[in-house]
Amino acid sequence: MSLILKSIFWLMVGILFLSSVLPLSKIPHGAVRGLAFPREQFFVITLVMFVLGIVFLDSQPRMYALITLTVVAGIHLAYVVKFTPLWAQQSVDASQAELADKDSHVTILASNVKQSNRDFGALIDLIKAEKPEIATALEVDQEWTDELHAALKDDYAHWVTVPKDNSYGMVLMSKLPLSETQVRELLVEDVPSIRTTVRNADGQEWRLYIVHPEPPVPNHDTKGRDGEIAMIGIEASKDDMPAIVTGDLNDVAWSTTTRRFQRLSGLLDPRVGRGFYNTFHAGIPIMRWPLDHLFHDAEFRLIRLSRLRNIGSDHFPIMFSLALTRTEKAITTPEPSGAEERDEVRELVQDEKEKDREAIGTDWEK
Repeated sequence: MSLILKSIFWLMVGILFLSSVLPLSKIPHGAVRGLAFPREQFFVITLVMFVLGIVFLDSQPRMYALITLTVVAGIHLAYVVKFTPLWAQQSVDASQAELADKDSHVTILASNVKQSNRDFGALIDLIKAEKPEIATALEVDQEWTDELHAALKDDYAHWVTVPKDNSYGMVLMSKLPLSETQVRELLVEDVPSIRTTVRNADGQEWRLYIVHPEPPVPNHDTKGRDGEIAMIGIEASKDDMPAIVTGDLNDVAWSTTTRRFQRLSGLLDPRVGRGFYNTFHAGIPIMRWPLDHLFHDAEFRLIRLSRLRNIGSDHFPIMFSLALTRTEKAITTPEPSGAEERDEVRELVQDEKEKDREAIGTDWEK
């Protein structure tokens, strides 16, 4: 191996090492938090580098390289292996009796349409084909809202529409009755979320939270995103009803922020022990990770989890079918959150509330 190639090799080793350890920190900045997204990709690259090190390096440099790359691969693997069948699941599959009790079921189709995407028919046709009780669409502007309502108003009796031209609009369509509905800007102006009560066909009620916090970007901190996700987690943990939180969290399932959300909320992730179900980026197969989520109370049982077909967006829609029971049950549960962590969240939220700024990415789709 030439000197130039060796220099490139060691530069790559250094980049891979930093990419594996920096996201372990609590630094709330996009340049750090964004490194947690491609852990799958970094793991594969690390394996390739490991083989190159064996083949091309001399004995002593090879030892240092292989030790470093083994540590790097181990860190990435420790996070992503939880989203493979090798790991114990969290969500419990519905029993035959629960499958038969269809009045306790709810199917939720969650989609981020990408505001500039004008293929309205692709999502409309998908919703008509899948017939979920609840459908959500994020990044909707007024035209998206109008098109969805015109095509689906006869199928969905209950609507919550929050059209915006800043990529943070959202719409909720439901066949099930809704009540106590609130549209809130929890932390950042013009970044809405929805909180509502849903009543199943059997009369059971539960709480639905729909969220779409800001994305991490390299030139900005992530306190707005991290704070909103944490606030929803704390609120869901205190809710007197079984809760579901769904939406594009602009965060991967294995990140520090999402893991903290699970500790704060106690909600289960049906991906754990089942698969990645990567929803972004729909147009770049080698750069995909799970950004669109659903977390649920332990009183729900999982019936179906599916990533659906491309609708012209940079996100794939994802669909979850659940049965609401009257007992809590889980195979594994998130670790409980401690007082110190909750104090950190309160400080984070207070710091963000004192800022006067525009939401990140409001002009990306213009």
